[in-house]
Amino acid sequence: MEKVQEKKQKEVKETTEKKSVLLQGNQAIALGALAAGVNFFGGYPITPSTEIAEILSEELPKRGGKFIQMEDEIASICSVIGASLAGAKAMTATSGPGFSLMQEAIGYAKIAETPCVVVDVQRGGPSTGLPTKPSQGDIQQSRWGSHGDAPAIVLYPHTVKEAYELTIRAFNLSEKYRTCVTLLLDEVLGHMREAVVLPDPSTLRIIHRLKPTVPPEWYKHYDENQKYPSPLASYGEGYRFHVTGLAHDSLGFPTNKSSEVATMMARLKKKIVHNIRDLVQIESYKMENAKIAVFAAGICARSAKAAVNMARAEGIEVGLLRPLTIWPFPDDAVKKVLRDVEAVIVPELNEGQLYREIERLTRTKTDSSLVPVQRVDGEIITPADILRAIKEAN
Repeated sequence: MEKVQEKKQKEVKETTEKKSVLLQGNQAIALGALAAGVNFFGGYPITPSTEIAEILSEELPKRGGKFIQMEDEIASICSVIGASLAGAKAMTATSGPGFSLMQEAIGYAKIAETPCVVVDVQRGGPSTGLPTKPSQGDIQQSRWGSHGDAPAIVLYPHTVKEAYELTIRAFNLSEKYRTCVTLLLDEVLGHMREAVVLPDPSTLRIIHRLKPTVPPEWYKHYDENQKYPSPLASYGEGYRFHVTGLAHDSLGFPTNKSSEVATMMARLKKKIVHNIRDLVQIESYKMENAKIAVFAAGICARSAKAAVNMARAEGIEVGLLRPLTIWPFPDDAVKKVLRDVEAVIVPELNEGQLYREIERLTRTKTDSSLVPVQRVDGEIITPADILRAIKEAN
């Protein structure tokens, strides 16, 4: 009898693993967050990210988590930071105008080395702009929106399934490196639906926060540690530590000593520069013998893949380079792939935010042509638009 029951359970599990479900991008993000162990969401509704909040408002209470709708985006990100300091895996979701309001507190999360995840479903701007139209106008803001030299980890999916996967990765990286991680996506991806086969939860790699094992009197909230993850105490666990947005020492207390400030700033920087291989993900598509490269992210990468396939069918040697990690920008990987191409085409839904990064890396390459393909009118760039640029560069 027990063997029959085990067989049935196995069959159900295998069927569940192989079954595809129709998911919206925002749904995939909410499900990815739940799979990663999120237990706090603080947010304020804003198109086109609202579905994330709606789903988590229903699901978190069922799982013992907390959902709170705050009075605005500033309060939202502050509630997320507080929840994380109390031990929660915490997140919020917003769009361009709300993301702008969150920037100061995002900087606070980074200097206080407090894990959290911010999802920005981009829409047309500036200001209120085009609430229901796609954009990629927040790419530079996601890196430079906070003042000062703050580190940035920013991920960018281009499929619904990848939205699920990179949400989990965002939580893992935030816990591992004790920082705020941003997940960017376009309105189109947030609202489009695709058939997705979700992985068996038991196969997922989830990073949980390490707790300190030293006595409270030995604990340093900002101890130097070249290896991650780093132990992190939470409020109410008997460990005394201070949290501030001021420059601080290893115990968290404000300092003006240049040596202590330099140590703190170096620690924030080392999280990024010492872990580039762990942080950077980039896809190379049909680049093996390419003479022309298309560099694109998000929804534009989908059009670019179609354009590459169309061009290949006509005998044009072209490929796609797609960053899944926007920040830190994949300098070395881009240089390596683009050094042998004759032209680089950069399609994006802004006025050149990725183009400037590629220009920076190819500035000394005199035999290379750099071609922008840009739209800021609320419409997406089509495969035909990119194919036209490929043919002109060929």
